[in-house]
Amino acid sequence: MALLRGQTQTALALGALMMWVVGCQGPFPQSTLAPTADFGAHIDDLFRWIFWFAVAVFVVVEALLVYVLIRYRARPGAPEPERVHGNTLLEIGWTMVPAIILILIAAPTIQTIFRTDGTPAEGALEVDVIGHQWWWEYRYPEFGITTANELHVQQGRQVSLRLTSQDVIHSFWAPRLGGKRDVIAGRTNRLAFTPDSVGVFLGQCAEFCGESHAKMGLRVMVDAPEDFAAWVERERSAPAPAESLSALARQGLEAFRLVREPASNSCIACHAVQAVSFGVLGPNLSHVGGRTTVGAAALPNTPAGLAQWLRDPVAVKPGSKMPRIGLTEDEITALVAYLQGLR
Repeated sequence: MALLRGQTQTALALGALMMWVVGCQGPFPQSTLAPTADFGAHIDDLFRWIFWFAVAVFVVVEALLVYVLIRYRARPGAPEPERVHGNTLLEIGWTMVPAIILILIAAPTIQTIFRTDGTPAEGALEVDVIGHQWWWEYRYPEFGITTANELHVQQGRQVSLRLTSQDVIHSFWAPRLGGKRDVIAGRTNRLAFTPDSVGVFLGQCAEFCGESHAKMGLRVMVDAPEDFAAWVERERSAPAPAESLSALARQGLEAFRLVREPASNSCIACHAVQAVSFGVLGPNLSHVGGRTTVGAAALPNTPAGLAQWLRDPVAVKPGSKMPRIGLTEDEITALVAYLQGLR
């Protein structure tokens, strides 16, 4: 029995060790502990200050506790301890010390709150962010661009987000860039940060907003200045004219324009494509072929992923506002060719 008990304890210890090692491996694409913008760095600095300050307080308190337990422990034959009825110096001390600790925590906290209040600096890139069930819309007034789900910003230039909702409460959160902000209909909240690293940073709606809340992902693409300028130029350009498309892509354009019954099942009823349609209920698809995902990061933007979305969006994202249109497989193939070409 003793041997069996020892083996069980060893197995449990090894299992706990393995879980600890696996939990510390990574990668952690949505970790707040690896900030890549000034907003995230301010939060991280505050967290680390409070954490190590709390560790220091813990060590001092526990050291005093251990000292008292050892120094004043009961000993055989020891006399009764002297009765005391208060100590003014001690009472002043344990009143003042916590007050000082609170000040040392509150002062940098208040400073960080003001640093991250969302007030934009002069020359910031303004982006209007509108939350929908369950996708993100981005409008760039400076450039006249409207896109969806993938937010492009410029490295080294502050971006100022003006956030509101088209329906229920959402919350915009890209952890490595900054803290989250609630997105509320009828109200505009602000979030400002300056990204310092080129890359793709994942985010998520952080406020429960309905059936597919967990699939309301977002991506912030931080581009080098020259790459951001090239992206803006591509987004502002019109799609290729119909006569330059392949035969399959032209069939996809016809399927996109087709008015179906009911009318809400028509692509053009909900989606905008520059110089083709002007729908506003769904994501703007003018340059959808240049995005990395579809369905707010629900699927990769590959021919297979896009076909799966067109075939049955509700199966991919329960409660999706995009209905099952009832496309034929030929129409899906043609639409994929057309939409993938919108870059």
